[in-house]
Amino acid sequence: MYTYFRNWRKDGTWQHIHDRMREWYRIEQGRQTSPSEAVIDSQSVKSAAGVNDAVGYDAGKQIKGRKRFLAVETLGLVMAVFVTAASTPERDGAKTLLQRVTALEPRSIQRLVTIWADGGFRGENFLRWVMDTCRWVVPVMLRPKQTKGFQVLKKRWVVERTFGWLMHCRRLVRDYEQLPETSETFIYLAMIRIMVRRLA
Repeated sequence: MYTYFRNWRKDGTWQHIHDRMREWYRIEQGRQTSPSEAVIDSQSVKSAAGVNDAVGYDAGKQIKGRKRFLAVETLGLVMAVFVTAASTPERDGAKTLLQRVTALEPRSIQRLVTIWADGGFRGENFLRWVMDTCRWVVPVMLRPKQTKGFQVLKKRWVVERTFGWLMHCRRLVRDYEQLPETSETFIYLAMIRIMVRRLA
């Protein structure tokens, strides 16, 4: 079984299945295959004992482990994933993530023009890089300064809900995988399971 899993991870079969199911689900919901907007964010998770590859320390969240960068469309379905060490800066991880979005099939991103992000992705150099490289606009949504605690923010709540879906998958509560590429594959598998149940 693991041989099939590994081979399909390496040749992109799992991601191909995931991407095709995302298109089917969008059509079933009366949407076009390509969204016009997407949302990006990151989540730091602890790594399991014995996992040493691509592990770092996120000083902001005080977590030693890995960081998951997600790009999701407006229904909360994953478009691209990038897993790396938790010490990776937001903007550096976002560049790799958005390059993966641009590598999707043209019909999946032909209408995409706006990428919503939070304050961690601020910075003129990063925003200019996105516009020059990807031809997308990145509005940054900030929490009001006077606000304390959790607050639902326009657009950003979509990706937070997706992280919540993933945390219902026991294998994703902590990063147990030796390779970050395997962690990425399990995120795609979790989303495949969600979409299969909705389409059934």
